[in-house]
Amino acid sequence: LRVELVAMAFMLLGAINFATHFSAWRGRSLLAYRRCPEALYFLAIALGTGMIVSVFLFVQGVYPDFGEALRYGMFNTISVITTTGFANTDYGSWPLFATVLMLLVSCFAASSGSTGGGIKLIRLLLLVRQARYELLRLVHPKAIAPLRLGQRPVDSRVLLAVVGFLVLYLTSLGLGTLLLLASGLDGLTAFTATLSSLNNTGPGLGMVGPAGSYADMNGWQITLCTFAMLLGRLELATVLVLFTPMFWRR
Repeated sequence: LRVELVAMAFMLLGAINFATHFSAWRGRSLLAYRRCPEALYFLAIALGTGMIVSVFLFVQGVYPDFGEALRYGMFNTISVITTTGFANTDYGSWPLFATVLMLLVSCFAASSGSTGGGIKLIRLLLLVRQARYELLRLVHPKAIAPLRLGQRPVDSRVLLAVVGFLVLYLTSLGLGTLLLLASGLDGLTAFTATLSSLNNTGPGLGMVGPAGSYADMNGWQITLCTFAMLLGRLELATVLVLFTPMFWRR
């Protein structure tokens, strides 16, 4: 248990922006984490999701003791959403609500500038604030409320880049899932293998769950997952731009 507690602490630290760690170390103050636009949100999402999963496992009777449910629920949730890939039990046998929730949160929980993968929390925060602004405009059409991140206004070009990234991410996820389905995999394995590869999470569900591996896939399926991992780690556009005619045009 003590080893798992240490592992959880470092998984959480690894999924926070390393520039924030540097600022905290250089200033000898934890205020850097409070000023960071992502850190507190990330910790709230990580610990909150872990608690939801733990309570759900206890209520469903997967673990009759709440302490045991908290241990396994919190450790595996933090591991998945920080895209670390560790597991201390076969969470693939848990009810689908818990495992799917963990994988979906892994899409966006990690901070930018961290070791985590996925869309990154900063992009989600910008999209949520833009959505809130659009709702405000419906009620007050003449209202002027510039989008801000912390105390800084966000340029509209940044928001367009975020929307473009999200479109590329969802397109890659959908296309990868369809190609794996066409290759003969079942729906759960195809979707979670693509999702885990794009997010660099590691285990998925079904055949590629924590008790399984990608070794049982054929060469085409492994190649596709490998390409998805490269896409996710290199932020999609860096790789996809190589397949556009304008990149090769002089």
